[in-house]
Amino acid sequence: MSAINSISVDKLVRLIGTPRCPALIDVRPKDDFDSSPRLIPGSVRRTHSDVSQWAGEFSGQSAVVICSHGAALSQGTAAWLRHAGVTADVLEDGFEGWAKAALPLLTASKIPPLDGHGSSVWVTRARPKVDRIACPWLIRRFVDPRAVFLFVAASEVPDVAERYGAVPFDLDGVFWSHRGDKCTFDLMIEEFGLTTEPLLRLATIVRGADTGRPNLAPQAAGSLAVSLGLSRMYTDDLAQLEAGLSLYDAFYRWCRDAVEETHIAHAKRPGI
Repeated sequence: MSAINSISVDKLVRLIGTPRCPALIDVRPKDDFDSSPRLIPGSVRRTHSDVSQWAGEFSGQSAVVICSHGAALSQGTAAWLRHAGVTADVLEDGFEGWAKAALPLLTASKIPPLDGHGSSVWVTRARPKVDRIACPWLIRRFVDPRAVFLFVAASEVPDVAERYGAVPFDLDGVFWSHRGDKCTFDLMIEEFGLTTEPLLRLATIVRGADTGRPNLAPQAAGSLAVSLGLSRMYTDDLAQLEAGLSLYDAFYRWCRDAVEETHIAHAKRPGI
């Protein structure tokens, strides 16, 4: 059982990737981070010594503070956050406990530079369908919960990227795009180091829907149908993105928890 004001690795791993995941705050000293420049998925870096200055960022949220071993740095930072009105726990055994459990770790060098508000900024073509909804979902849930997405005319993506410091994706000729027979979602999973079984299963569905190969997974055709339906329901790309996040939340939970479950709505009772 977890100690008071703490959360176990087993419990946290069930929250990551879901809308209920608390803010994850990594306060490892620079030397510790530099020796292992990876992050628990979805976490942000902050310095413990100036917690009183940044605590307000997390007002009204719940948070989990992560240090190397779940000791003084995370305990003290969490206490400061609670003083500031944040519901804050520490990760038992810290980053090292997570790493020892062989759980996924985000390759920090792949995360784009953050803007003045602490967000990564991404840009892609307007009127998203499959990859351009699935990739933002992956980024928001596992890479940067504060990520900003700009949808513009395809011809304007390069200029917008340059003028606004945004990272272009799902566009010919850029790093974050299709490679071979794989789609952008596949690439992001690989490059960020998120190759877990549920996400790889979801990647097959996305690839089948996005590249016209519904035979790759039984769910691919349904994924495409719902994605096209959403694109007809919403004229605003950001509203469509918000609706699409729920779609991929559901797909992810199926990939993680329900692949063996079946449903028979009207099973015949004996004697009928």
